[in-house]
This record gives sequence, structure tokens and C-alpha cells, in this order.
Amino acid sequence: MKNDKITKITYAGLMAALCYVGYAVFPAINASGTKVHVGNAFVVLGALLLGGLYGGLAGAVGLSIADIISGYAASAPRTFICKLVIGLIVGLVAHKIAKISDDHKKAYIFKWSIIAAIAGLAFNCVFEPSLKYVWYTLLTPNAEKAASAISALVAVTTYATIINAVINSVLAVVLYNALRPALFKANLFPKVIKDESQSAA
Repeated sequence: MKNDKITKITYAGLMAALCYVGYAVFPAINASGTKVHVGNAFVVLGALLLGGLYGGLAGAVGLSIADIISGYAASAPRTFICKLVIGLIVGLVAHKIAKISDDHKKAYIFKWSIIAAIAGLAFNCVFEPSLKYVWYTLLTPNAEKAASAISALVAVTTYATIINAVINSVLAVVLYNALRPALFKANLFPKVIKDESQSAA
């Protein structure tokens, strides 16, 4: 049990670092106020590998740090909440519903990793502008930013956010399904314990 937790904390630290790299280092596109980057792929990957809580926290920490270092410190609290929620939803679908850490056929793992990734990132397409609207309406009032957020929400989301979701879903699913057999073979696959997968949900 102790070794499993150490392993998961180590992987979570790695995922946080990869989230930062995916946001701050890899080339990104700024479109309609949204930065198209691959940081979210590692939030999803972390949740697929480690469960929603560890994966979500790894993404929340890594991408919040990326915001702060990149000069967007004001966005860091919202980033933390959004990335944690992505991880929790991916963990709910992948581990509580599909139990993908158990022994299953490759097709089953592939299917449910896709479903989990889409669930987490599609929810974020609605949750992120909703949170931004509440944030700029109630917490730090800014009429212009609130109007921008609600416009994005009414339109379901901006095209950049959809592109983000698609790119990150594909990358996360490909990486997970490539890493899973290799980690199993090396006896390095992190165990998502039943109680932890439920708490992650």
C-alpha cells in the first residue's frame, strides 16, 4: 500500500511537470482568447493512469503554475478548479464506471479511455466559460469579461476550445494505450485502488 502511494505521488509529479511543459513549452496557438495547447492531454492521461483525484490534482497544480509563470496569475485559481474537475470526471468514467485498471481486452480499454477523455474535456467546454462567467459576475466583477464568457457559453463554446478538446483527447488516448502495456510489462503500472477510484469520482 505504501509503495503504491509513493508510486502514484511520483507519477502525479511527473504528470504535473508534463502539464506545465504541454502548456508553456510546446508551440501553442492563441485563438479567440483561448490558448490551444496540449497541457490538458496530460491531465487526462494522469487521470487515466492514476485515478481522478491524483490526475486532477496533478493537472491543477501543473497548469496553475504554468499560468503564474506565463503571466496569467489571475487565471490560476480558475485553472486549478477546471483541471481538477476534468481529472475527476475522467476518473469517474474510467475507473468507477469502466474499471479500466482491471484486466480487460485492448478494445475495451481503448473504447473506455476515449469515452472518459471525451467526457472530461467536453464537460470542460461548458464548465470553463460558465465558471468564468460566475467569476467575473460575482467574485471579481468585470462586465466586459463576463459578457465574453456568456457569449462563449451561449454558443456552446468557442471553436478554439473544441479544437483543444479534440487534440487533447486524441493525444491522451494514444499515449495511455501505448504506455499501458509497456508499464504492465515493466511492473510499473500504477494501481488505482477501489476506494481511491471512488473518492476520485
